[in-house]
Amino acid sequence: MSSKPEPHIADQLMSDVDQIMVVMQRAFDPVWGEAWNRKQVKDALTFPTTFCVLMDHAGQDPTTSKQVAAGFILTRYVAGEEELLLIAVAPEHRKRGLGRKLIDQMAQNARTRGAEKVFLEMRYNNPAEGLYRQVGFEPIGKRSNYYLMADGRRIDAITFAMPL
Repeated sequence: MSSKPEPHIADQLMSDVDQIMVVMQRAFDPVWGEAWNRKQVKDALTFPTTFCVLMDHAGQDPTTSKQVAAGFILTRYVAGEEELLLIAVAPEHRKRGLGRKLIDQMAQNARTRGAEKVFLEMRYNNPAEGLYRQVGFEPIGKRSNYYLMADGRRIDAITFAMPL
């Protein structure tokens, strides 16, 4: 019995990774060090508990629309809880509701998997906080000096939860 994924599954995985990386490289400011590298994304997506949602500029699945991804969300499901690992929208597609559509689709998928809550952690000054609060995330904790910046400074992390 082979441990390699079926060829069509492996092809889809690599296509998803390619599209995620294109968005990631444009969406994350390197000063914060939040972007994942290709290996991290690929390795995460090989686990059966990690999921991604890709959307084109119109909020459709780029696999079926034949468009390029304009945004993505990565999550992990464990024991009735979904964790939002990463969300990104390419800069030219921001402020058009795509982030909300990604979160809405993720929440729908998480409910289908049996999740009752979604958690996320973000750096203190992340501009996505407004979106998180709009869709129903509430702060539940703080980790002081959690993130180490390239210049040696530390920034707090805020943990959020959203019931499904």
